[in-house]
Amino acid sequence: MVLNNVSIKPYNTFGVDVKAKYFAVVDHPAQIQDLLNSIKFKHLPVFLLGGGSNILFTKDFDGLVLKVNIKGISHDFVGENEVVVNAGAGEDWSNLVEYCVNHGWGGLENLSFIPGTVGAAPIQNIGAYGIELKDVFSYLEALDLKSFETRRFTLPGCNFGYRNSIFKSDLKDCFLITSVSLKLSVKPEPNLTYPALSGELQDTGEKITIRNIADAVIRIRRSKLPDPEILGNAGSFFKNPVVDPAKFNALKSANPAIPSFLQPDGSVKIPAAWLIEQGGWKGKRYGDAGVHEKQPLVLVNYGQASGLQLLELAARIKDDVFNRFQIILDTEVNIL
Repeated sequence: MVLNNVSIKPYNTFGVDVKAKYFAVVDHPAQIQDLLNSIKFKHLPVFLLGGGSNILFTKDFDGLVLKVNIKGISHDFVGENEVVVNAGAGEDWSNLVEYCVNHGWGGLENLSFIPGTVGAAPIQNIGAYGIELKDVFSYLEALDLKSFETRRFTLPGCNFGYRNSIFKSDLKDCFLITSVSLKLSVKPEPNLTYPALSGELQDTGEKITIRNIADAVIRIRRSKLPDPEILGNAGSFFKNPVVDPAKFNALKSANPAIPSFLQPDGSVKIPAAWLIEQGGWKGKRYGDAGVHEKQPLVLVNYGQASGLQLLELAARIKDDVFNRFQIILDTEVNIL
């Protein structure tokens, strides 16, 4: 059923109150073809909405918003050590991780408690605590929004990068991801390369299991990030910038305390939170648009902030970081 003039506030974690001219919940890919082929919607702009946890709406949407709600989880064992888990795009990502951890299948535990849906995960190539989605990715199936044919994308075809994929670049708005398949381990080998995670487990003295890793990740995330049910936000608003060694050495010379992470290709990743914090942005507030008091990467809506007010705050932060460090911060959150 297609509804008219619907508020998107309940469907985005920033809690921004904008309206969609038309809105429909999609439970099956066939519904999409029927809607987009209809005379009423054929020539309108279409926006595909997952969990709404990585989007900032800055205006009403004068078209059709499709809330993707395709469900279902299944699995197939591959040999003695691997299992391929297939999940519908509308499944909640955190619930999928819990499902796999509870079955003893390793690979997703470091990605616990990330808000959003399964279908959005590969678009963003979500990552946390030393793991990215591409590390466990097998394939996905997606509906071509012009031909309505289903296409399978394997790892090479997705062009995964840091918080990026082909679905955010060359094929943006061309496909609707309907399901994602992930290759997990029946005999897990925990990844504790991320210092904060290994430190959390050492402090508790817990045995290293995927259950305890998942629980530790959840504790860390809860301690640092606001609950969108209580305080509107979309998690990390900015990406961590990556610079070449020469640029980093110059920054290090001027800022000896600057933290960094050496990348496999020799480039250097710098925590955006540190760069932002140097300008004193942590906890700043302009009306109902603010920066979280514990995590400067997170912009928050204290109640009635508009998308444009939050975007203006983001622009101020980006300008300040550039003026201080000559680094351009890219947004991790999608702006509409």
